[in-house]
Amino acid sequence: MVQHPADPLTVLAHGIGSQHDLPVSPFYAFAGAFTALFVSFLALALLWSASRFRGDRSGIALPAGFQRAADAPATRTTLRGLGLATALAVLLYLLLGPDDPARNPAPGAVYVLLWVGLVPVSLLFGPAWRLLSPLRAVHRLLSRPGHPVARPLPVRLGQWPAAAGLFAFTWLELVSPDPASTTALLIALTGYAAVQLLFAARFGERWFAVGDAFEAYSALLAALSPLGRRSDGRLVLRNPFHGLDATPERPGLVATVCVLLGSTAYDGFSDNPSWINAIQTSPLGRTSTATLGLLGSIALVAALYCLCAAVTRLVCGPHPGPLTAFAHSLVPIALGYLVAHYFSLLVVEGPRTVIMALGTDNAPEPLSPLDPGGLAALQVVAVVTGHVLGVIAAHDRSVRLFPPARAVAGQLPMLALMITYTVGGLSLLLN
Repeated sequence: MVQHPADPLTVLAHGIGSQHDLPVSPFYAFAGAFTALFVSFLALALLWSASRFRGDRSGIALPAGFQRAADAPATRTTLRGLGLATALAVLLYLLLGPDDPARNPAPGAVYVLLWVGLVPVSLLFGPAWRLLSPLRAVHRLLSRPGHPVARPLPVRLGQWPAAAGLFAFTWLELVSPDPASTTALLIALTGYAAVQLLFAARFGERWFAVGDAFEAYSALLAALSPLGRRSDGRLVLRNPFHGLDATPERPGLVATVCVLLGSTAYDGFSDNPSWINAIQTSPLGRTSTATLGLLGSIALVAALYCLCAAVTRLVCGPHPGPLTAFAHSLVPIALGYLVAHYFSLLVVEGPRTVIMALGTDNAPEPLSPLDPGGLAALQVVAVVTGHVLGVIAAHDRSVRLFPPARAVAGQLPMLALMITYTVGGLSLLLN
């Protein structure tokens, strides 16, 4: 049986629900997207011949008093306490609340306020989860003087644990048979916390930067925040492109971004009637087929990027890190997809979750601030803008890494990749 789009479980498990038949002409959407990409590419090729982004060396320092307040132990302790108290409240709702997402705010707190809410919070305030993380708070509470010296993290590990954690979470949200079940969420969250704390006990608090999926997710999005830190530790206001350029090229970075892109793409496709029919009639069973669909979506995104990197190597010549060199340019694309798919979920289900948590009676039903036409326009603009920003970030990296004669030619594979991603993203929204 196909669940009705208004069912709370469907809403939580599939982003904003059905995205078909949006009131935007496909011709104008695709024409506008291609025009924006080609004009951006040509303008960059003609006018942008030297790298302009300086990573974590850039930014206008904020007043010293503001930095002292932000870095004060009291501020950080308060934020950690807030994160820990919220996590305990969610745990109590999972343990004692009804197993019904329409009456229990815990599923909404996880799938909406945490997963989707981290997007605007990280864009505005930087890597906020690092300060709010209840895992870091518990690790500090459990650490004692004389604790064995933490072992160094293996260099090859990189962000692979975070990529695996992101995949596990998106599988829980998009594939598992009952993602809003209090039992399923309780087992998943407590198991995840236990694994994270065990590894943190072995490798120290620095484990969370590469092992905690939500911290890595927040940090990637925070690269585009106007608020950041220079290499000297000063809080600064900066051009978001500088922060994006400072994205660490760790092993697993490509996998992490591709999981974000691929899982969001699968979310957009999973409510297609043909796919729903396929997973319901598959001899493998619903869960196995949906898992293969999620893996296939992520693998397709990754394969296209790796193919693009290989062609760039052929055109421009060898480079020590062609696979990770342009991975940062996928971050604004992932952001565009996240905004397009989850804006309605956040502005409608977010307030509903808060109302449930507060126990407010006779509260008005939250409504989206945009009508269908406005929502469709926002989705198309978010996807196209993400790709244009990706083209700019990739071009700046290309003119830094390769000789001028090859830099522009080397961007043709990236342009082809952006067009392919754009076609796929808009097709999911408009078909």
